[in-house]
Amino acid sequence: MNETMEKKIGIFSFFAGAGFLDLGFEKTGHFETLFMNEYHKAFADIYVASRKNLGIAPPVFGYQVADITENLINLNSIWLADNLKEAKKSHDIVGFIGGPPCPDFSVAGKNRGQSGENGKLSGTFIELICRNKPDFFLFENVKGLYRTTKHREFFEAMKLKLINSGYYLTEKLINAIEFGAPQDRDRIILIGFQKNSLGDFGFKLNGTPLIKNFNWEKNTLFKADEVFKLNWPALEKFEEDSLKPIPSNIPIELTVEHWFKKNDVEQHPNRNHFFTPRAGLAKFKVIDEGDDLKKSYKRLHRWRYSPTAAYGNNEVHLHPYKARRISAAEALAIQSLPKEFVIPDNITLTDMFKTIGNGVPYLAAKGLAEIIFDFIYNNPIKDLKTSHAEINSKQYCRIHQSA
Repeated sequence: MNETMEKKIGIFSFFAGAGFLDLGFEKTGHFETLFMNEYHKAFADIYVASRKNLGIAPPVFGYQVADITENLINLNSIWLADNLKEAKKSHDIVGFIGGPPCPDFSVAGKNRGQSGENGKLSGTFIELICRNKPDFFLFENVKGLYRTTKHREFFEAMKLKLINSGYYLTEKLINAIEFGAPQDRDRIILIGFQKNSLGDFGFKLNGTPLIKNFNWEKNTLFKADEVFKLNWPALEKFEEDSLKPIPSNIPIELTVEHWFKKNDVEQHPNRNHFFTPRAGLAKFKVIDEGDDLKKSYKRLHRWRYSPTAAYGNNEVHLHPYKARRISAAEALAIQSLPKEFVIPDNITLTDMFKTIGNGVPYLAAKGLAEIIFDFIYNNPIKDLKTSHAEINSKQYCRIHQSA
């Protein structure tokens, strides 16, 4: 590996939450977080405390607890641009990463789309990218933005804006389970590279904006469709503190119980952080183990993967064999965090579970970071295969008229 490759890639993180996405990038050993933005102070407090506990140095350009929109306005805009220029002096490659709040694109959420308060933030993030032109970016959001006709037009408009700003794009609907997280969680990932940066990386460009030889599967461990076809255990009567044998025909490393043991959740500092009904709740004892298809009161099965770790909108996830809701320690395990990741005691339960559910599963974040790194540095095919196939003729004309 040459001197250039030994330098870490710098990242500016937006909508950072508790830092799951950043941590995944950093733990590859190839990336360094230089700046963090998060609007919610409680989430930022978790980010700062957890990094300190993990021995990770603070970002050199600091923590920004503010609305991302401020970075488009006057002095803040200049400040961000100046920091990006400064970052380029010590890092050959600098990128923006982030997953804007997604309830406005989620069928289970507000579904207000681009006009919703959270929906507008996706457009703001894309505007920041287009103005500052980092070498690459990663944009993460719910599959509703990608698959819902109502929102797909907005998604395509954002892509066109990025293309007009000189970005070559690649996208994929991923599932966290493909990267080894014990969770069925679909997310759309959009990744882009600046044209000039691709030239600097040694790629030969043919002028078309959609990358076709981006190896999305290179660092995945499973194929989601094959995993979901397996003969997973069915519903079983809830038995408190029961023991059940390990099935022999499933990948144990994708099960809730495997991750509970792996993270030693019963000894974890967040083991007692769970919601408790004031007068108890008999319902906790009658829901079958594995009955997780309801909108709420989903009981996990110890020998299955979890449904999407979403703990807002009154979604209640119950422990497989205890008459209670899952703890923060258990939710962190389902998000595939290292057991050393700890949320401070002074954070409210509501904020704990909200930020856990909002986060990108750690193993998915780490896998995506490796894919980006490998595309830049370990790609044997430098003649970039791209295509206009997914852009209609009107968009094609607009791209070339603006070029």
